[in-house]
Amino acid sequence: MDLKTVRLVIPENGNIIVGHSHFIKTVEDLYEAIVNTVPQMKFGIAFNEASGDCLIRVDGNDPELEGIATENAQAMGAGHAFVIALRAGYPINILSRIREIPEICNIFCATANPVEVILAETEQGRGILGVIDGSAPKGIESANDREWRHGLLRKIGYKR
Repeated sequence: MDLKTVRLVIPENGNIIVGHSHFIKTVEDLYEAIVNTVPQMKFGIAFNEASGDCLIRVDGNDPELEGIATENAQAMGAGHAFVIALRAGYPINILSRIREIPEICNIFCATANPVEVILAETEQGRGILGVIDGSAPKGIESANDREWRHGLLRKIGYKR
């Protein structure tokens, strides 16, 4: 077994979600979950089939984001992995709905940070072991940092 890391492409002013699923209808179900939850969101979805034709299945409503999702899925090369590249909304707006999809097994990350996927590769193929999302902590927040965090959440509408 070989261990590999792949750095994913994050869309400018956007986010990605990386997960694991188990069925070919994942692309359609993810599409419906997103548009039914945040209709104005722009997104692309890529899903790596793990049997049959083993194609990367692609859908979305933005060609650039479809391309970014496809590039990431192809770089990972892990069966049953999916990538959603998105803008005009945040993962927090759709994650609970994605978790409700029956074939979703795991969500590894939802981020705008630099992210690396840790992969195991065997003769059979590749699988995702986990992700490195962003950077390591550099300290503990101060009273000023806490005040900034509280202000940010209110500024962007997540708290009153």
